[in-house]
Amino acid sequence: MALTGIEIFKMLPKTNCKECGLPTCLAFAMALASGKAELDKCPYVSDEAKEKLAVASAPPIRPVKLAMKEGVKTIGGETVMFRHEKTFFNPTVIAGLVTTAAPDAEVDKKLAQFMKLQYDRVGLLLRPEMIAVKDMNGDAGKFAALAKKVMDKTDAAILLCSDKADVLKAGAEAAKDRKPLLGVATPENADAFGALAKELGLALVAKADGYDALAALTTKLTGMGLKDLVIDTGARALKQALQDQIVIRRAPLTAHFKPFGFPTITCPADMTDDPMMEKLYAAVFIAKYGGIVVVNDLSADGIFPLLLERLNIFTDPQRPMIISPGIYEIGNPGPDSLVAVTTNFALTYFIVSGEIEASKVPTWLLIQDTEGLSVMTAWAAGKFSGDSVASHVKKCGIADKVKTRTLIIPGYAAGISGDLEEELPDWKILIGPREASHIPALLKTL
Repeated sequence: MALTGIEIFKMLPKTNCKECGLPTCLAFAMALASGKAELDKCPYVSDEAKEKLAVASAPPIRPVKLAMKEGVKTIGGETVMFRHEKTFFNPTVIAGLVTTAAPDAEVDKKLAQFMKLQYDRVGLLLRPEMIAVKDMNGDAGKFAALAKKVMDKTDAAILLCSDKADVLKAGAEAAKDRKPLLGVATPENADAFGALAKELGLALVAKADGYDALAALTTKLTGMGLKDLVIDTGARALKQALQDQIVIRRAPLTAHFKPFGFPTITCPADMTDDPMMEKLYAAVFIAKYGGIVVVNDLSADGIFPLLLERLNIFTDPQRPMIISPGIYEIGNPGPDSLVAVTTNFALTYFIVSGEIEASKVPTWLLIQDTEGLSVMTAWAAGKFSGDSVASHVKKCGIADKVKTRTLIIPGYAAGISGDLEEELPDWKILIGPREASHIPALLKTL
């Protein structure tokens, strides 16, 4: 039975040294109990405590880190089957596929396209993060050259795939600075691939047909001393692949089945030649429960919807995305510029600020704390009222920055205009549009 945070805390050194990355030993104990931290992060825990805490501190699904040129992406580490139970922590990594069979010009074009797939949305950078390099002809030199090209021309995490250990090693040496993920270990080559992964200190993809064979393979690899594995069930038909994802997610979470306690990789690129179907398959595996999703087509119209799906699924349902309250300058406003106000729900802020920028009318935008609620919801809940908005205007310091006293409020909160006129008698209150897309027209007329 898993230990509670308090039980774990009693076995820790209680130095509060912060070297684990958390402020106190109690916070670290709570993180261990919930599977969000690993015991080896504590430099002072005794060997006796390590032995007792080994089971309690191990996450049910092991987190595996993937190195990009700058920064690290983590897959796995999840603690629930369903997002509404708590939250999902580590977003699915989206990988593009290049092969040694493709012409150099095609590879160069795809890598350039990969680097362009970056979108700023609600203050977050959305993009694919990995390139899968696949050996098609057993040529170690060509494989190594392709791995080096991927490393030089992109900042992506790298997955190397070959069925020959010598070819895989050549690619790993060429991309060693990026610490690539190695693949693919099977029951037939487990000894050679496991030894290579252990020698290089790299994570390894394990693939077998059938749950029994897969469990035997991961057990063998962990017995060789490997800790970081990624599971490929080998299924390339949608129905079976989806079932496999659910089984492998459920087994460690509900039955504590350690051989399946690793993140998974799915390969829509191997399942269809139709780009549209490929993206539909990828969408399924982002929802249920792929750690990595490999696609062949990197067109913007296919990748962008996947990025938005991933953003929505891996947003904490208990914590709305919020913006810090305050005064935001858009378009270099001055003393004679207009002032607008809205809530601190992140999506509201980025939509409104984007429309103000599009108008090219310099504007001061006031963001009031509404606990992350949208305008309509905040108004209905009494968190965006005449009193609260007036109080924010008085306290935020905007009066010291502007000579004009014109305040634009959202159209959905038109009902607070009377209270605002009473609370802010020296301000002119204007009711803005209900739809953000109408903001530029309003600002230009003013």
